[in-house]
Amino acid sequence: MEISQLLKGVLDLAVLAVLRDEDGYGYDVLRRLRAAGLDEVGDASVYGTLRRLYKAGLLTSYVVPSEEGPHRKYYSLNEPGRVRLAESGKTWQSFASTMNALLGEAA
Repeated sequence: MEISQLLKGVLDLAVLAVLRDEDGYGYDVLRRLRAAGLDEVGDASVYGTLRRLYKAGLLTSYVVPSEEGPHRKYYSLNEPGRVRLAESGKTWQSFASTMNALLGEAA
């Protein structure tokens, strides 16, 4: 199974998790996802996910001037985003537990 196919289903959850403890701008979020082991996540996917989560009301944003180039748009997790993270995290844990049990039986 390709990692890219799995990522499509959980990228929202991964981005929300990355922003749980610290705000971040697009490239920073991408870097943190890759540092966590999601090496195959694409730039466009992360930027699109940030925009979609923002439009859905799960993130807030603010602009910070940068001395090294253009201003950076930071995203932060708001209360609806924290609720979604908690709900989606429970769903993921349940799903992963089910898959682990199935794979354990097959092995």
